[in-house]
Amino acid sequence: MGAPIITVEHLSKRYVLRHQQRERYTTLRDVLANKARGLFNGPGAGTSKEEFLALDDVSFTVEAGDRVGIIGRNGAGKSTLLKVLSRIVEPTKGRVTLEGRVASLLEVGTGFHPELTGRENIYLNGAILGMSRAEIASKFDEIVAFAEVERFLDTPVKRYSSGMYVRLAFAVAAHLEPEILIVDEVLAVGDAAFQRKCLGKMEDVAGQGRTVLFVSHNMEAVQKLCNKGLLLQKGRVIATGPMQDVIDRYVNEATERRKVFEFPAPEGPAPGRALSGWIESNGEVMNEVPAGRGWRLNVQFHMDRPMDGFVIGTGIVTAMGLPLRTVWSAPTDVKEGLHLATFDLSDIHFTTGLYHLVIGLSCDGTTFHQVQDALTLHISEATELGDQQRIVNTRSGLILDQAPVIIQRT
Repeated sequence: MGAPIITVEHLSKRYVLRHQQRERYTTLRDVLANKARGLFNGPGAGTSKEEFLALDDVSFTVEAGDRVGIIGRNGAGKSTLLKVLSRIVEPTKGRVTLEGRVASLLEVGTGFHPELTGRENIYLNGAILGMSRAEIASKFDEIVAFAEVERFLDTPVKRYSSGMYVRLAFAVAAHLEPEILIVDEVLAVGDAAFQRKCLGKMEDVAGQGRTVLFVSHNMEAVQKLCNKGLLLQKGRVIATGPMQDVIDRYVNEATERRKVFEFPAPEGPAPGRALSGWIESNGEVMNEVPAGRGWRLNVQFHMDRPMDGFVIGTGIVTAMGLPLRTVWSAPTDVKEGLHLATFDLSDIHFTTGLYHLVIGLSCDGTTFHQVQDALTLHISEATELGDQQRIVNTRSGLILDQAPVIIQRT
């Protein structure tokens, strides 16, 4: 076994977050008074500081030719890690050793100059990677054909749509023969056909013995493309190894920790609050449901006083934060005390993957308690043919429904 192509040793990245003290109402007198206090107290008056470790003592190695899938929940540190590896962000502590040229696609427009044309940016990016003009020219036609931007090749890229931008950026990154290709979830900007095309190209790149680092919330994509995995949680590496083993660990961490989820109290005074929630399918409490099978959401909540026109709702989002569906109850009158709301979601079906549910309690259009990431749901592979026939892919956009919701006092 040769020397690793990527070596990460005790890597940390610390940010300082500044919080401005908030006031509920601000008058002109308050603004002038705050300005006056600032003259005596300095520019930091009225603010507080908090240190945030985006990466915390991260260490790992990657062998040449490995295809590494980096997974974890939002805020786990995945994008920060890729930015450090791409030399965009300087680490607070630790060391990174890279052997060979690195091409990265982290955000739409990374590495492109908006005033330059598509043609000029192709040559600029190739030069940044250390390639000669002749080397770039030999790949030029292949890049343009893959990106499908022939008509706009001599147009400044600032006029490109986000889809055109990312197509050209990926084509440049993948075709200019870097030893290390780093790709973030930016591929989600493209349509389904483009995503399949990009995954196919990354398979070709990996088949040529080059190294790929791929961040994605699409477990099917990383499972297909990657042979090794790395799981991040709150800036730390908690699992490495074969990709399927790391995916299993991620799913278990997200779904098996709890089946009944208790919710935090609302910030500030509120007439009521959501207490807990759980998912049922076929009469069993679970948070892993086969694709196509019906399921129900139960939410227990407490009202401190009676309320007319009460509404309870839930929003369903993908693991990467894309809203898919929002359902709510019809306005109803509720009494003081403990209540149970049951959402009948038998007709809502999603493809395999991880989903997060948001819970909201409101009245007259004002939400007084909202719980983000209230519950986690894992849709697994269908177990029966009948289930498979009922699967509906709703990832195309947000759908709003008024769902059958039963609210009863307990």
